[in-house]
Amino acid sequence: MKNQPLGGNDMPRFAGPSTMMRLPSADNAAGLDACFIGVPMDIGASNRPGTRFGPKQIRAESVMLRPYNMWTKAAPFDSIQVADIGDVPINTFDLKDSVKRITRFYDDVLTHDVIPLSLGGDHTMTLPILRSMAKKHGPVGLIHVDAHADINEHMFGEEIAHGTPFRRAWEEQLIDPQRTYQIGLRGTGYTAEDFDWARDKGFSVTQAEELWHRSAAPLMAKIKDALGDDPVYLSFDIDALDPAFAPGTGTQEIGGLTTIQALEIIRGCRGLNIVGCDLVEVSPPYDPQGSTALVAANLLFEMLCVLPGVTYRS
Repeated sequence: MKNQPLGGNDMPRFAGPSTMMRLPSADNAAGLDACFIGVPMDIGASNRPGTRFGPKQIRAESVMLRPYNMWTKAAPFDSIQVADIGDVPINTFDLKDSVKRITRFYDDVLTHDVIPLSLGGDHTMTLPILRSMAKKHGPVGLIHVDAHADINEHMFGEEIAHGTPFRRAWEEQLIDPQRTYQIGLRGTGYTAEDFDWARDKGFSVTQAEELWHRSAAPLMAKIKDALGDDPVYLSFDIDALDPAFAPGTGTQEIGGLTTIQALEIIRGCRGLNIVGCDLVEVSPPYDPQGSTALVAANLLFEMLCVLPGVTYRS
């Protein structure tokens, strides 16, 4: 019997467990095909903090989700075993120690044949997750959806922060640069070449302006063909969306993606060999109504729907 979310007709949506989609909780990833994990961290953030509260609010807003995708016909809970295995116990006083703790946690998770979907948390968290991913899969392909490239050499002299993870991931050969795609980058920069470092290393960069007034589906069709069957990691920063759709984040940039384009990007990943996903940078203090977290919860469900092994009803 596969785990099922607790439905709104069985328990009021404002009650019941505080897990993602009110799924059963589990102590570890044993026996699971996919699992939700919270990384409640904001000590790597450079501007507005608050993402330590992101996983909790995403889970709270996920009570609105139902088990079937009514457009794509994805039925994840009919076909794969899913649970919420709780939060990584980060060290809220030490970023470097937290990064080590995250890697250890995911090393343990990935001893099982499971795909983790991570709730963040600032974008620093993706680096230690990719360290664990590379131990199991080798350098992975990457779809990175974000307003920012996160390829800084340093931030205030520090090599580890939420603006550096993909520079470090390239240096440590955790990602395959020829199979790395950044989507949604925009805004102002410190130099005219800010996004070109990634291009020079082989990344494919699609700035947000290239998708203005356009569907993202054709872009995803090209990316999907290029990525092939090798392992792929999907990292989605909520600030990829325009602040009109996601005000609850720390580093806003205007002119961003719409929620419709976000759905096209994630749905366009169907058929890829996805080995992990994250949704990061939800900062509840800047959106107390929960709209940003509601968007994040829906996007995480969409990620679940495109994982290998998920069945689709006709």
